[in-house]
Amino acid sequence: MRQWRVIIDEAADGPWNMAVDRAVLAAHAGGTAPPTLRLYRWDPPTVSLGRFQKTTDVDAGYCAANGIGICRRPTGGRGVLHADEVTYSIVVGVRDGLPRGVRDSYRFLSTALAEAYRALGVDAALTARDRGMRSGACYLHATAADLSLGAAKLSGSAQVWDRESCLQHGSFVISRDLAREAGVFALDGDGAGALASAATTISEVLGGRPAEVEIIGAVRGALERMLGIALVEGALSDAELEGASTLRADFAI
Repeated sequence: MRQWRVIIDEAADGPWNMAVDRAVLAAHAGGTAPPTLRLYRWDPPTVSLGRFQKTTDVDAGYCAANGIGICRRPTGGRGVLHADEVTYSIVVGVRDGLPRGVRDSYRFLSTALAEAYRALGVDAALTARDRGMRSGACYLHATAADLSLGAAKLSGSAQVWDRESCLQHGSFVISRDLAREAGVFALDGDGAGALASAATTISEVLGGRPAEVEIIGAVRGALERMLGIALVEGALSDAELEGASTLRADFAI
């Protein structure tokens, strides 16, 4: 059975979380790191902007006044407010059995992530088609890489490749503050209403809040079952930590 490393990290700020993800990708692409599942949280709550997204898509004044950080992601896509969630990142490559190509690799990994939702009691499935309104908020836009419950988006995912290694990360949202999210993205009443109907959360579906340890266990178990791997507890190498320290400024806003 193939072994992957699993890292359960403490909560950290946005630039550090993104720098670590990118450093692990670089190490894997360079042949010095194993395929890795990393699970982490954010402190303070932070908006991550897609790699090429305009900073004007968020209300920086609102974020500053409400203690919300802003960072850039190494991946593409639209803005995500990370607050009450468990975030996953997966770094894996073609040599580990990942299919080449964005759509096929998304499907390969997201099938396992959907199984994690089902283990929690949420009947998630891949979104069938793109849809959405013009907004900088990720949860007002759905792609075929998302996990949804019916028409309601549960989780978005984003990728970046380095040679034949891929980083995919996304969120298991436990609950959301719709008023705060509307403020972050400067949504008017119609936009806030659209956000409420376009997205849902684990707590909303289950009618109660699961413990973070339950979500972590569901993700780990689903990846092991669906991908035929064994997850072995590990930690970042000294080289990965040094790489993240060097990269951190690249993701700060």
